[in-house]
Amino acid sequence: MLKIGDPAPDFCLRGDQGQICLNDLKGKWVALYFYPKDNTSGCTMEALEFTALNQEFESEGAKILGVSADSVESHAKFRERKNLTHALLSDEEKKTLEAYGVWQTKKMYGKEFKGVIRSTYLIGPKGVIAYIWPKVKPEGHADEVLEKIKELK
Repeated sequence: MLKIGDPAPDFCLRGDQGQICLNDLKGKWVALYFYPKDNTSGCTMEALEFTALNQEFESEGAKILGVSADSVESHAKFRERKNLTHALLSDEEKKTLEAYGVWQTKKMYGKEFKGVIRSTYLIGPKGVIAYIWPKVKPEGHADEVLEKIKELK
């Protein structure tokens, strides 16, 4: 398990606006949130809240990145349908999801399956994990992340 103070695992992932590599974002805060599935109620709420605060994140020198195992095409439709303003990155191979420890066995209706545990990593300007939210409740979460950036700056 990753912990605060660890170097954030690097990645290069594609989104509907092109490829983004964590290494290219050194010098910025990165709010890296992992979510289960495009167009589901909790994931939509979380994405809309991050979009609503996108300007404030930018004014704090922070970049918002959403990551799921959905395809780039799914992300493009989700961003367009919901007017999302931040990048959504596709990890269909689940390498980044596994590196951050968010691809885990889940249980629903008595069945076990692998899926994304909704989690957020706040990565500082030097590429080090500054804070971790391991099991996120979507409502109000974007506010929590923004406040943490302000607190840690």
